[in-house]
Amino acid sequence: MTDSFRTLYPEIEPYASGHLDVGDGHVIYWERSGTPGAKPAVFLHGGPGGGFSPSHRRLFDPKLYDVTLFDQRGCGQSTPHAELNANSTWHLVDDIERLREMAGVEKWQVFGGSWGSTLALAYAEKFPHRVSELIVRGIYTLTKAELDWYYQFGVSEMFPDKWERFIAPIPPEERHEMMLAYNRRLTHQDKAVRIAAAKAWSLWEGETITLLPEPSTSDKFGEDEFAHAFARIENHFFVNAGWMEEGQLLRDAHKLTGIPGVIVHGRYDMPCPAKYAWTLHKAWPEAEFYLVEGAGHAYSEPGILDRLIYATDKFAGKIG
Repeated sequence: MTDSFRTLYPEIEPYASGHLDVGDGHVIYWERSGTPGAKPAVFLHGGPGGGFSPSHRRLFDPKLYDVTLFDQRGCGQSTPHAELNANSTWHLVDDIERLREMAGVEKWQVFGGSWGSTLALAYAEKFPHRVSELIVRGIYTLTKAELDWYYQFGVSEMFPDKWERFIAPIPPEERHEMMLAYNRRLTHQDKAVRIAAAKAWSLWEGETITLLPEPSTSDKFGEDEFAHAFARIENHFFVNAGWMEEGQLLRDAHKLTGIPGVIVHGRYDMPCPAKYAWTLHKAWPEAEFYLVEGAGHAYSEPGILDRLIYATDKFAGKIG
């Protein structure tokens, strides 16, 4: 099925695009691709702060879907760039609702991966009546244990060489709280200080999200402007625990009852331990669950990609 991803619709251009003023000084960039009036869906990118890419359009058969993609506050083509004020999980949830109203649909399929899965769950639990189906990949529920695993102790044991580079900008006396130490640098008044910290933060993620090294995936994390927005916004969300109560998304998973869903997770996902995808599966058993062997975190890894395309095709009636 991944061959289909590469050749069936090699180029999908948006049929409409624009900017939506969502208030608080933020203007978000959006696109719609596929067939106007076809099955409505919204794609939620990762990070937070990652922005979407043209390849994300190709997760949906353009003949069967009418897909809205957008850059979340402060990243991609949304403005102001790398802005942290009025930028939280619940601001983004409200932005999704604004886009749904703009699209003129009662319900739509919600598709989110990595941080996008966090946002998708938050949205679906707040507005379950607006979700026709829910596809989530690389489950991240933003608990303290998950954050500590990636930024304090855990993945550090799997990637000691890359961890050494990650902690290098931080003095030893600050390393017991890596997220807060980076936060001080990512919010520094000197942009050069912010950029240096942003690149170190971003490269740590870019080099640990795939099962095997993949330069095409990790290279963009070293680009100054991408890294600046990605690291600042991601760190901002994480030091604030997503403005959610501890364990909130799993606690409230009962609100997903009745929503058809698919959960896809790589067995060897380093940023997002499989335990939390499994826990979500147990809390929301009606969703199909796929723990993909031989896969890490990135959506582009073959086994994960197969399951995602299968899910979008199935929900569009392409597969019985």
